[in-house]
Amino acid sequence: MHLVIGNKNYSSWSLRPWMALSMAGIPFRETVIPLDTPDTAALIARHSGAGRVPVLYHGRQVVWESLAIMEYLAELFPEKNLWPKTISARAMARAVSNEMHAGFSALRNACPMNIRRAPKPVPLNDAAKRDIARIEQLWRECRAKFGKGGKFLFGRFSIADAMYTPVVSRFETFAIPVAEDTRAYMDTILNTAAFRAWREAALKESWIVPSDEVD
Repeated sequence: MHLVIGNKNYSSWSLRPWMALSMAGIPFRETVIPLDTPDTAALIARHSGAGRVPVLYHGRQVVWESLAIMEYLAELFPEKNLWPKTISARAMARAVSNEMHAGFSALRNACPMNIRRAPKPVPLNDAAKRDIARIEQLWRECRAKFGKGGKFLFGRFSIADAMYTPVVSRFETFAIPVAEDTRAYMDTILNTAAFRAWREAALKESWIVPSDEVD
């Protein structure tokens, strides 16, 4: 497995399959491409006709798009249970993952992922506040219906958790006020060995993406 990603401080879409691979214990190597540099587009074009990272290589197989990569991993390693075991839990996990994939643009725009950022709030418009409320509602419903077997959304770590890991990071670095159960879930993600390793690497990076440096 070879995962091509953007730099770890900013690349939320890269973090998702990286977390899935790491939490599942699937060996892989990585190539990091710094974002927003004069060479970025050319470097990514070597790997992706879509012009985006992440990209996964597995032998001759090439998979792009975060969720597609994780679906591929789930099919290739069914014993890792990257989706929940029961059909009802899988249906909900896929639904919340796709809602993350397609939505919450107001939150993304107001609070870009920036792991180096010292926690500090910013003014949020009503659309961003609605995104935050919806995410808290989703996490609460997942935990209530299917999370009793562990601390993650569906008990054990799944693709749904990988999809929301960058949101956890955003909530943390933008000091978003959240409910106690939301805070408990955030702490679960932030304290995984995988996220701590990603964060440690992100803090060592020197690249700057000005558009993601929100005051």
